[in-house]
Amino acid sequence: MPKKRKDYSDEMKWNVKDLFAIEEDFENEFKALEQELPKYKKYQGHILENANNLYEVLTLDMDVSKRLERLYIYGHIQNDQDTTDTHYQTLYGRVAKLNEKYVSAVSFITPEILKQEYSLIEKYIEENPKLKEYERLLKEIFKLKEHTLGDKEEQILSDLSASFSTPDDVYSVLSDADLKFGFIKDENGKKEELTEKSYRKFIESPNRSVRKRAFQQLYKTYGDFKNTYASLLMSEVKNNNKIASVRGYESALNASLYRRDIPEEIYTNLITTVKKNIAPLSKFWKLKKQALHLNSFHIYDTFAPITKEVQKKYTIEDAKDLLLKSLSVLGPTYIEDLKKSFEEGWIDFPPNDGKRNGAYCTACYSVHPYVLLSFDGSLNNVSTLAHELGHAMHYYYACKNQKYQDYAYSIFVAEVASQVNQILLSKYLIANTTDKEMKKYLIDDLIQDFKATIYRQTMFAEFERTIHEKDQEGTVLTHEELSTLYYQLNKEYFGKNIVIDDVIRYEWARIPHFYMNFYVYQYATAYAAAIKIAMDILNQKENAVTNYLEFLKLGCTKTPIESLKVAGVDMSKPQTLNEAFTYFDDLIQELTKLYQD
Repeated sequence: MPKKRKDYSDEMKWNVKDLFAIEEDFENEFKALEQELPKYKKYQGHILENANNLYEVLTLDMDVSKRLERLYIYGHIQNDQDTTDTHYQTLYGRVAKLNEKYVSAVSFITPEILKQEYSLIEKYIEENPKLKEYERLLKEIFKLKEHTLGDKEEQILSDLSASFSTPDDVYSVLSDADLKFGFIKDENGKKEELTEKSYRKFIESPNRSVRKRAFQQLYKTYGDFKNTYASLLMSEVKNNNKIASVRGYESALNASLYRRDIPEEIYTNLITTVKKNIAPLSKFWKLKKQALHLNSFHIYDTFAPITKEVQKKYTIEDAKDLLLKSLSVLGPTYIEDLKKSFEEGWIDFPPNDGKRNGAYCTACYSVHPYVLLSFDGSLNNVSTLAHELGHAMHYYYACKNQKYQDYAYSIFVAEVASQVNQILLSKYLIANTTDKEMKKYLIDDLIQDFKATIYRQTMFAEFERTIHEKDQEGTVLTHEELSTLYYQLNKEYFGKNIVIDDVIRYEWARIPHFYMNFYVYQYATAYAAAIKIAMDILNQKENAVTNYLEFLKLGCTKTPIESLKVAGVDMSKPQTLNEAFTYFDDLIQELTKLYQD
């Protein structure tokens, strides 16, 4: 049974006192910030009257935003460390309401700035050189000028924003609360409820009949609600297309990529290159089929373990030692900075009752990053810790080297540092174990990550692009249209040597990312970038470590594509993806050799 939070030592918990030493300090800052919000009013209608006004309102906004971030992180992490604590539920809710007031107070700033031409901004920067520190931010604002509507139209879109999120809101309620998958028996004959959380345990069962039952039952249930899910997804797609059209974009995809500074060929090249490299995955299916001694290989067999589960348990000290050793290739400065995460209370380890599920890293510019996980001592948990500390170090270096307005790096590069850490950890473990079964387990795990991140997320990306194009062409996105397309893509992306079970046609109904407006492709591109960076480092390529550490410092001072070039990765060229597939093929060959020896 999980223990209460009070039963764990303070050494296992993150240090919230770095945010506010006592709660009274939080309350004082909360009140002080409330009194700051009315100060925006005096600039309304006057922002661009002169250079000083522009500088003052931006400086005010950075100060308020930075302080609000500190309040928010305090409430956010206190709430997540024990979601049953009503005191912190209330405190977090208060910060959320304060944030709403802030958003309302600053809502006039961007529209007012965009009423003028950027030439005026350039003139003001000359007049007041201190404005230079906001130049990137101002350029980012003006980038959207041609797609910004008049005051009345913008107000209408703002008023309708809650309605636009309805498909996602309803999807979440249906999938998270209302949908029930029934019960199945595990390999020991014990009857247990099938849920999205328990599904992973069943689909990874060494017992094939358990895997098959879980797979069929889960997707049949989604299929039973196919009309509802199709209606929701069609509404989401129509919303994306209509908003993009109203704002003058060619497509919803174009709108999403333009806002993130991503050339459309990045998206296109990803799909094209992955589809040219299906053969290695087919080779892996053949190997796994043989390893599992199966006559036929189905989708529900892809998650089956090819070795016994790793039983070794790690203490927090073990995990720390392992990470410091596996990441030592990043150099002494990185390692000394990484030690701070353990020594200065960045990490919250206790698996206490009421703690939020999963793991994450969040950043506070004026303090340091915070990492949450429920540490259980498993190797998978150590890998999760490596992942989240990758995020933490990315935030740490960005905050240390950039001003507040320039530290928040793009979503496009957000998963790079985390994946680099996981790959380096896995490669270290493989190189430093003599246990043949352990090597098989580790290599299989890397292959599974590649399959899930490169192949599967790219398949999602093509599905998402296609359904938006079909809607633009006037096609009605019925469940039949969606399911037929999805089934065909599974056949194309999963290749030969596998049976594409018919019920997988309903998996599109299970994917929440289809309500995030072209998000999923970034998992694949980030993983490909991480592979190149990690392998360049391990192969001791000249300046690989130096370039990577420079990349971590950039924040958002360069576009995502230019940022990755600093790390030695050019995502505009197929070479990066091709190198990723060479890495993947090498893993399969290494695993094959272990079975042959």
